[in-house]
Amino acid sequence: MEQHLIRMLLKLGVVAALASFMVRSGAFKRMLMREQRTLNQRLLVALGFSAIFGAGVATRVLTRAYQSVDLGLEASLLAGILAGYVAGLVSGVLISIPAMLNGEFLTMPLLAAAGVVGGLLRDCALDTEEIWRFSPVIDLSIFRLFARGQARRRAAFQLLFLLVILLAEFMRSLLGRHFPGSVFYLHPQWPNSHPLWIVLVYVTTLFTVAIPLKIWNNARNETKLVEQQQLLMQARLAALSSQINPHFLFNTLNSVSSLIRTDPEKARTVVHKLSNILRRLLRKHDNFTPLRDELSFIEDYLSIEMVRFGEKLRFERHISPGMLDLLVPSMLLQPLVENSIRHGLSRKLEGGTIRISGQVADGRIRLEVEDDGLGIPEGKLAHLLDQGIGISNVNERLKVLFGNDYRLHVDSRPGVGTRIEIEFPELETTVPAPQDS
Repeated sequence: MEQHLIRMLLKLGVVAALASFMVRSGAFKRMLMREQRTLNQRLLVALGFSAIFGAGVATRVLTRAYQSVDLGLEASLLAGILAGYVAGLVSGVLISIPAMLNGEFLTMPLLAAAGVVGGLLRDCALDTEEIWRFSPVIDLSIFRLFARGQARRRAAFQLLFLLVILLAEFMRSLLGRHFPGSVFYLHPQWPNSHPLWIVLVYVTTLFTVAIPLKIWNNARNETKLVEQQQLLMQARLAALSSQINPHFLFNTLNSVSSLIRTDPEKARTVVHKLSNILRRLLRKHDNFTPLRDELSFIEDYLSIEMVRFGEKLRFERHISPGMLDLLVPSMLLQPLVENSIRHGLSRKLEGGTIRISGQVADGRIRLEVEDDGLGIPEGKLAHLLDQGIGISNVNERLKVLFGNDYRLHVDSRPGVGTRIEIEFPELETTVPAPQDS
């Protein structure tokens, strides 16, 4: 009695271990994520199942001891459920070969039929997600049978799923009892065994199918969660990096309108600069860009602003040539420069200067945007990272890209100016400098 119970417990342990081993494969994970598969992909699924679970059948045949590793019936059923009746049929045939060579001649028809039935069961599902929702606990499914609409159909499918598994075990036991030696199955080895032990055999088979589905579904959910997080991050970065103050566009167009009459050549230059800016904003680009491109964008932006402010607005750049090919987050500096103009210099009668400087040391990049404008009041400075549109934009993007491995510090004194320091890790990939032609 104890040996029979141990065999059933070992069977559950073996199937859990194999399911966990299989889901470590990237190719198998990709297979799980597919809902539609080509014939070649279904055959690859069948070959993978056959190699792994066929080895278990061969181990049982060769050793005649490790009976718990024979999961041929359950594997054939699972192959059909996951990849359709073609995969189930091929898996059943290939997995049964070691048993057929051992003289268990009804194994191949049984396993092939189980694979086909698994595929047909897949076709019965309203949605393939219903397969992953299967649970051996049937009380909720029975309760939902009295509901209406799709809830009732889902409950009916779950019960059908359960009955198919039990029917497969019934057929194996039936063939094993009436045709001894033709099919392998776990059964009590003593006469007049209690019916409870027979029930345990069916329960074991039920959980042997359900456990891999739960393990693989967890892996699917984790993969989906990672993909959704990546898509969310990309969407957030796209939204944040594409923000530019619409007032800038309106002011630029007004400046162009005035220059067309007084200085057409300058108006043409402004339009060209504006087109460069819009092209950069509208085209698809990566989250990182060479610092030289970022500075070129800033120069185009400031050259337009200088048309409005004239000699009141000055720009200084202190960046070593060796830093120009380093990658930095796209649209990192523009919101900071825009803030300096709008809040620091535009209301200052004599104007002022914006300075951008940078250093790289110990694998970290530090950039500074400084102005000698009106500064930020102390009360407003304390909430700048949360409420300031430009600063909070940059802070949010740095957080998405680097987690906590960055630093953004704002130092401002009313009447003196503002300095914003940004520090983040140097990326290993750099862009080669352009070659002179």
